Amino acid sequence: MSRQIVLDTETTGLEVEQGHRIIEIGCVELRDRRVIGNPFHHYLNPDRAVDAGAVDVHGIGNEQLADKPRFADIADELVAYLRDAELIIHNAGFDVGFLDAEFQRARRPERIATLCKVTDTLPLARRLHPGGRASLDALCKRYAVDNSNRELHGALLDARLLADVYLGMTGGQSKLLLERDSDSTKNNVLNRVVNQLGESCKRPLQVVRADVGELLRHRQRLAGIADKAGRCLWSDDLKL
Repeated sequence: MSRQIVLDTETTGLEVEQGHRIIEIGCVELRDRRVIGNPFHHYLNPDRAVDAGAVDVHGIGNEQLADKPRFADIADELVAYLRDAELIIHNAGFDVGFLDAEFQRARRPERIATLCKVTDTLPLARRLHPGGRASLDALCKRYAVDNSNRELHGALLDARLLADVYLGMTGGQSKLLLERDSDSTKNNVLNRVVNQLGESCKRPLQVVRADVGELLRHRQRLAGIADKAGRCLWSDDLKL
């Protein structure tokens, strides 16, 4: 499996065409659908003023950035970190546009498209939840990701939250666990899941099956649905 890097940036303003710059890059790495301890994080001196509106969003002012490195100073490290990875980004066009502009400004040949594959979680969220809100905060709420510490935006914090949201949107860790163990016995898979959930779940699994009377009542209910709709697909597969 290729490396997956969840990336976020904070900037001096919204419009890269107006010369706005990146002031923070935050990344976390996923291996086997788990966040591992290999983050990439830098604050950057943008050599320009940070818009007041941007400070309201992320809380990062010029005084905090005066002694930080420039993008060109960390470009080699960033390229080595990102090369050949799959980038997971929310609203990828924004971050990729800023990163490519920084590479160009530093007179470097790299562009994100030549370094990485990019997966944008914004259109993914819109496909999964048509009509629903697709902001990171809204997705954290939908997938029960704790974002209570997110009073302000922050690249590393948001990358970590997006990693959890992405795992939720794409099936979570337990789905991958079952897929990886598809050739094992059901008992072995169950044991792995129980181990992952913790000691509190290590108890016998009780299976309660419907008796004949319950199945008959269920068949009667499905027959009523079939009478109204003309057919009930569930009843086709029901066996007593």
